[in-house]
Amino acid sequence: MVCAILGVVPQAEVFTSIYDPAPWPAILRDRPVHASFLNRIPGATRRYTYLLPLMDTAFRSFDLTGFDLVISSNHACAKNVRVPPGVPHVCYCHTPMRYAWDPDFLKGEAIPGPARWALPALTAWLRRVDRKRAQGPDQFVANSNFVADRIRRFYGRESLVIHPPVEVSRLLGVERDPGDAYLVFGRLVPYKRADIAIRACERLGRRLMVAGTGRDMDRLRELASPTTEFLGHVPDEDLPGLLSSARALLFPGVEDFGIVPVEAQAAGLPVIAHGVGGVRDSVLDGRTGVLYEDGSVDALCEAIVRFESMDFDVRELRANAVQFGPDRFAQALRQLMESLRSGARLADTLRTA
Repeated sequence: MVCAILGVVPQAEVFTSIYDPAPWPAILRDRPVHASFLNRIPGATRRYTYLLPLMDTAFRSFDLTGFDLVISSNHACAKNVRVPPGVPHVCYCHTPMRYAWDPDFLKGEAIPGPARWALPALTAWLRRVDRKRAQGPDQFVANSNFVADRIRRFYGRESLVIHPPVEVSRLLGVERDPGDAYLVFGRLVPYKRADIAIRACERLGRRLMVAGTGRDMDRLRELASPTTEFLGHVPDEDLPGLLSSARALLFPGVEDFGIVPVEAQAAGLPVIAHGVGGVRDSVLDGRTGVLYEDGSVDALCEAIVRFESMDFDVRELRANAVQFGPDRFAQALRQLMESLRSGARLADTLRTA
């Protein structure tokens, strides 16, 4: 997302808590990047999660004097920066801090006993700080209507929805050659609920491909039946072929937006998803996929059976995916920036973006 924003404001400088240039593309490396004092702590790039209590202080330590616009790409503390008086601050919010506001987010995680005991006090403190700092930005931008609702409930702020950019162009020409196996694709972590997909396919006797790696892998392998195949890491160049060969994408978790369902539709692959979260913005129930409300194994089984009785138009799937491409994101962000510079009323921006 930071790189997409830099594509719109190529002259921008970057301020971040911790910075390791190695994995980043040239659009980020070839500009001034200012890291906070946390970057000087040995091992900070590997153990940054342990530094969460210091993140607020780190972001508020930056001197942003001399800039005429501040855009924060935020899922935790980036919005907490101090902005000079009169300088607009736009917060592109991927979600309010999930580990503070979502009690189910850490379910299934292996948290040591002492840390789990201290967790309620820590999350209560994080919520207080997070709510206070959320009053700072002049304009919130949410990546989905689901996140906009979370911003409203937790922060008491309204927001403009601009969906994140998804690189769909390389997938639009993929020729569909579906087999009989369903697909789960993404990081294998507890909150993504790949276990629901495994149990549902086992119950129905359907084949399932699980693509991805993560800390939930060992638990998922123990659950799996012979009808489940673990593909491990899928290189980016192999993604089109994988999406082409699947019967449908199973998406049983709750995501703030969800890039994978959009990529699947771009490749002509229908999506069967738990109909909570950002997927409600990207999947059209009965037209580009099937949405189910109850996140249980039973509900996913019913959704799969419903899917198998339906036909889908690949052209409609791809047309739906195109609206989430990078050009639309860039256009909406430029329009918002122009409205802030010209002093246009927010209501006008909300109507036209």
